[in-house]
Amino acid sequence: MNASTPLYRQLLGLFSQYSQVKDWRHLKTLGWMVSALIASGKLNLSAWEPYVTSKATQAQSYERRWRRFLTNSSINVEHIDIPLVMAALSQWKNRRLYLAIDTTVLWNKYCMIHLSVVCCGRAIPLRWDVLEHESATVAFSE
Repeated sequence: MNASTPLYRQLLGLFSQYSQVKDWRHLKTLGWMVSALIASGKLNLSAWEPYVTSKATQAQSYERRWRRFLTNSSINVEHIDIPLVMAALSQWKNRRLYLAIDTTVLWNKYCMIHLSVVCCGRAIPLRWDVLEHESATVAFSE
């Protein structure tokens, strides 16, 4: 049995409980991607293959499936992400929440901005954006 299978099952249960997707296959693919990401600790799609149980026999099959998922225009991220975030925030009713803004400059050309809610030692990303900007200092309106 693959080490990520229990994690995959737990994630799939969580996603299916809160997410509002039209196609069950999207949640299954997302579950495998997230569990493989956690298990491998890498953002490299080819590094995820050992952590996925499937009938596919070639690594390219996994990567093609994940690339199709990432570029699929019929997948609405808000239908998956927002219900999960709201479920987490509802558990933190009497806790202090912090809003964190983080910027990262890539190749001295792009600035990636992350906006997260922080509570109980956890950060939940709410929004991220990439601007063509040479500095990590950006205006609040951005």
